[in-house]
Amino acid sequence: MSGTSLDGVDAALVDFSSLPPSLLHTIYLPYDKDLRQQLLDLHRSGDDELHRAAILSNTLAHCYAKAVIELLKEFKVKSQNVAAIGCHGQTIRHCPQSGMGYSIQLGNAALLAELTGITVVADFRSRDIAAGGQGAPLVPGFHQLLFQDPKIHRIIVNIGGISNITSLAPDMEVVGFDCGPGNLLMDSWCLRHIGTTYDENGTWAESGKVIPALLEKFTSLRFFSLPPPKSTGREIFNFTWLESCLSGHEKPEDVQATLLHLTITTITNSILDYFSDATEIYLCGGGARNKALISNLQASLPGKKVELTDVLGANADWLEAFAFAWLAKQAILGAPGNLPSVTSAKGARILGAIYQA
Repeated sequence: MSGTSLDGVDAALVDFSSLPPSLLHTIYLPYDKDLRQQLLDLHRSGDDELHRAAILSNTLAHCYAKAVIELLKEFKVKSQNVAAIGCHGQTIRHCPQSGMGYSIQLGNAALLAELTGITVVADFRSRDIAAGGQGAPLVPGFHQLLFQDPKIHRIIVNIGGISNITSLAPDMEVVGFDCGPGNLLMDSWCLRHIGTTYDENGTWAESGKVIPALLEKFTSLRFFSLPPPKSTGREIFNFTWLESCLSGHEKPEDVQATLLHLTITTITNSILDYFSDATEIYLCGGGARNKALISNLQASLPGKKVELTDVLGANADWLEAFAFAWLAKQAILGAPGNLPSVTSAKGARILGAIYQA
């Protein structure tokens, strides 16, 4: 898994031979600065995009192969004992809303199969979009497998570059959608002003003060008032949009504080507007380790249990990579991976293209 945050590659080795499935081993490989910038540049139109995208797809395939090979070597697992690699790829465009919707993830799956000698499943979003869906979020089906409780209404909040939620209510269809920016705007602002790739524990944000008028300007964006199903990405929430909302006179730490509260506010509103009867909220993704974010979410949702998915036996840092392993398994078995109640696709579909070893 390499997500919207553009920080690197998460690789997870998963065993599905019994239920619940087991997360055996993990490894993380960070992107170098040049690769991250090249990927960021492709989010905007520019010269020779097709060539640049093709070269970056090959580069990413080598990154993914390195992660797989190092993971297997470190934990002494033979490649022939791995059924398949589920490779999400690196999203550079996500535009499912138009009449001719699409979502583009870079990563040469054929090359990855050649480099590893392992069958690869990739391109998970296209089939759902072809069936009229958003192609995202795709993790709610896996959340249902791991976390559904027959008596408790649970919400799973994934805070990556973008934040999304899954509602698991007893005896009801699973519902899920993107809430808005998770970490990506905060990370970009940090890199610009203090030179770090993220704000550890929200410490810098807590040194500033929320700017109410700026927060109101952020939340007035039409996306936030749209009903689900909905999904989003850097097409909307990018540095250009952020700068267009600023006067230029704000203190950087105050902007960071406001961005933190944008993430908190949009997650909180999504839960209270649609799932106010939920009693348990579980967090995963990189933002789940942000202490300031967690404490403020807890304060914004009084009377509700707010914990990390760790307490349910699923490491919050690795849940999304875990989920794409499951999606690969579904494709190999010819079983659906999407939930039409989440994406609004016309029906359940087998997701992913298979590249045999």
